[in-house]
Amino acid sequence: MRRRQLLALGVGLTVVGCSRSEPPSGGSAPSPSGNTSSSAPSPSGRLTLAVIPKGTTHEFWKSVHAGAVKASRELDVDIVWKGPLKEDDLKSQIDLVQSFTAQHVSGIVLAPLNDKALVSSVNGAVTAGIPVVIFDSALSGGNITSFVATDNRAAGALAAQHLAKLAQTSSAGPDKVVVLRYQEGSASTRDREEGFLEGIAKAGAQFSVVSSNQYGGATTESAFKAAERLLLAQNAAAGGVTAIFTPNESTTFGMLLALQKAQLAGKVKFVGFDVSDKLLAGVEQQQIDGLVLQNPFNMGYLAVRAVVDRLRGKSVEARTDTGAVVVDRNNLREPSIVELVKPDLQKWLGP
Repeated sequence: MRRRQLLALGVGLTVVGCSRSEPPSGGSAPSPSGNTSSSAPSPSGRLTLAVIPKGTTHEFWKSVHAGAVKASRELDVDIVWKGPLKEDDLKSQIDLVQSFTAQHVSGIVLAPLNDKALVSSVNGAVTAGIPVVIFDSALSGGNITSFVATDNRAAGALAAQHLAKLAQTSSAGPDKVVVLRYQEGSASTRDREEGFLEGIAKAGAQFSVVSSNQYGGATTESAFKAAERLLLAQNAAAGGVTAIFTPNESTTFGMLLALQKAQLAGKVKFVGFDVSDKLLAGVEQQQIDGLVLQNPFNMGYLAVRAVVDRLRGKSVEARTDTGAVVVDRNNLREPSIVELVKPDLQKWLGP
């Protein structure tokens, strides 16, 4: 599979022009809703792409946005960045796809909130002559141009492998594992969860999964409450939980907060997913033993490139794996990891 340099996308409610001369900013500054706008439409004949993330508040999507902006500048196209504020607003995302289809944008780049609910809208766009590239999370069907994402099942297995290494250094008995899932209908996190559980099963008798059917929901607040209930139900304070996996940024931070409140942070093995400053602080303070990181900047960049290549008659890979890596205290300051966890978003999204 052809490999390309990575990055992530964004721009606003209305069209933002991106020229090859690369102006110092990435278009207009994002508004509180995560969207950007400009005062004038794109010149006639230019390609205009709609980029629709699952949400606009998590750090992950900001990196996707930045990568997309970089690609749009390099390719001299216009992009519109707009997504739901919260990652459980499925109706809003469906409405966005249908609205952009009615506006007849040149192409759509979409991270679907639900693997089945968006199929009809995506097919409607394709029928209207608008190519669609799916990124981050798979769609169950649909006539799409390409799928650009982490191999999420493999990434979940990577988390299990890291947890197994941690268990080998422990003299205690079998670890009692809990998985706090994200939310039903999200294909990306479901694949991570299942990949993790498959990996733990292969690790053998050193692990016993005591809970894997609880969901954190779309926000840190809902994940924190779910994590509190889960730790209490499993009597974590008395040793009923000794290892934890969470599949995205909000569940990882929600679980970290619950562990801190219960005074269990750093006392149980904990592998999470995605990155933010607060999660990195958890790694540095030995309260998180590892984070599986995607490359959201690369994801946004490659997704935009894919739809532009399709529009310009070039061949496009049906599937592009953007990779994953485990970050812990041992590699946190390696240059390649620093670049991954601290991308220069201001360069692309700043005013």
